[in-house]
Amino acid sequence: MRRYLRVVVLCLACGFCSLLYAFSQLAVSLEEGAGGGGGKPQAAVASWLAGGGRGAVRGTGGAGPAARPGGSGRCKDFSLCYWNPYWMLPSDVCGMNCFWEAAFRYSLKIQPVEKMHLAVVACGERLEETMTMLKSAIIFSMKPLQFHIFAEDQLHHSFKDRLDSWSFLQTFNYTLYPITFPSENAAEWKKLFKPCASQRLFLPLILKEVDSLLYVDTDILFLRPVDDIWSLLKKFNSTQIAAMAPEHEEPRIGWYNRFARHPYYGKTGVNSGVMLMNMTRMRRKYFKNDMTTVRLQWGDILMPLLKKYKLNITWGDQDLLNIMFFHNPESLFVFPCQWNYRPDHCIYGSNCQEAEEEGIFILHGNRGVYHDDKQPAFRAVYEALRNCSFEDDNIRSLLKPLELELQKTVHTYCGKIYKIFIKQLAKSVRDRYATSPKEK
Repeated sequence: MRRYLRVVVLCLACGFCSLLYAFSQLAVSLEEGAGGGGGKPQAAVASWLAGGGRGAVRGTGGAGPAARPGGSGRCKDFSLCYWNPYWMLPSDVCGMNCFWEAAFRYSLKIQPVEKMHLAVVACGERLEETMTMLKSAIIFSMKPLQFHIFAEDQLHHSFKDRLDSWSFLQTFNYTLYPITFPSENAAEWKKLFKPCASQRLFLPLILKEVDSLLYVDTDILFLRPVDDIWSLLKKFNSTQIAAMAPEHEEPRIGWYNRFARHPYYGKTGVNSGVMLMNMTRMRRKYFKNDMTTVRLQWGDILMPLLKKYKLNITWGDQDLLNIMFFHNPESLFVFPCQWNYRPDHCIYGSNCQEAEEEGIFILHGNRGVYHDDKQPAFRAVYEALRNCSFEDDNIRSLLKPLELELQKTVHTYCGKIYKIFIKQLAKSVRDRYATSPKEK
């Protein structure tokens, strides 16, 4: 009987040792599969994630996995953890924690941080306006941003100098592109509506490696994180390829329903100043049209549309998009007016109910209202963000002076409802910058 017990004990001991060895080899294979090397880069990524992105990169907080809450702090050397069997580790290193760290770092390797792609087209004297728009995107956003800036050649040097001066933020990357149209019709496309405006139509064909993209006009200001409009991509159904806001909320003052000489989407058309796109779907889709019974892809439909309607369109590329989605309404996701708030929503009295309830999410200063005195409420917000620096204290302190400036605009229809201009802005500042630097 004792002989049998000895055999059982010996088998259990061998099984236990085999199990330890298996765990050791699993940790090694995880590290090799993740690319090998030490732990510092991954620890930095973990720190960036834990700190919410922007603050951690700027050195205001965030801890790597070895310092996670509840940890013993004994997993001191990643390479030691990965390359030594657990039963041979020094006494001040916790093998259990090291195994957990290997799995954690491996998961970080295969789950890269998602970038949000933002595109803008700048021609003429649009440098300052574009830089203010980009600043508003950076100030509140959580995830890293990738800017795609299409600009005339003479603007490239200025953009590079200004953007490189922001490189300390480490929250964005950018690429500068020349203005590019199909060579056989370049002159016709470039003069359509405004210089370079129709460039946006060709973004799915130029940025072939980009899956999804947010296009905005230069006169856009983000009053809440870009992350929030980016998240609307997840609300697309299987047929939707793009999202825009209605051109008007009130049909009695609508332009398309009163004056358009071409088809347009819905009751009042859509405005393309803020356009969220799933460009992979756009490139794959075959569009119904009124030119042929054959459905055409994005790259094949643009020129025929222009040739047919060029004498009947007023707003250039926006009109072409309206025609396209008139024939393919199932492909468009329509978001509320607060995501593209323009003077038309208040110039004759407030007509954007969502903005009245929750505030303005994205401000669109078309009609040149940032640069004249016709709509001082819009100009006040623009100047506040233009003059704001990236210092946390400066961002937190912009609200009170802005509210005082907005109170001076109550003689206008838009100024009478000035609180909707700062309602969401105040929430964004509070959510992103409520904690003082000393407490971070």
